[in-house]
Amino acid sequence: MSQPDKQPPEPAVAQGERRAYPRYSAHVQLELREEGNDVPMRLSTTDLSRNGCYVEMIAPLAVGVRVQATLWLGEKRIRVRGCVVTRHPQFGNGIMFLVFEDDGQQVLRTFLEQLRAD
Repeated sequence: MSQPDKQPPEPAVAQGERRAYPRYSAHVQLELREEGNDVPMRLSTTDLSRNGCYVEMIAPLAVGVRVQATLWLGEKRIRVRGCVVTRHPQFGNGIMFLVFEDDGQQVLRTFLEQLRAD
């Protein structure tokens, strides 16, 4: 008599997940500057999490480029320094947040909690 196959405790898709925090589909206005460049790029996020965001760009930046970003979260504005971690030609960049100015990390956390509740 055969026994049923043991099933993994979580779906196989979740095993490859590397994110520390969930991401949310969110279109947030963003001003992005490469470090050392004063020319701003005005963009919009497609995804947002506590650790970073994904930004649509026709000419994405190279992986490893350091950036400064200003995000408008409702009525509040936060500033953060980050690093490009993914690049998809003619589509966009994944940006990892590294250092938040002032209370930016808490403002972002509150904003994401409101997204989750909605």
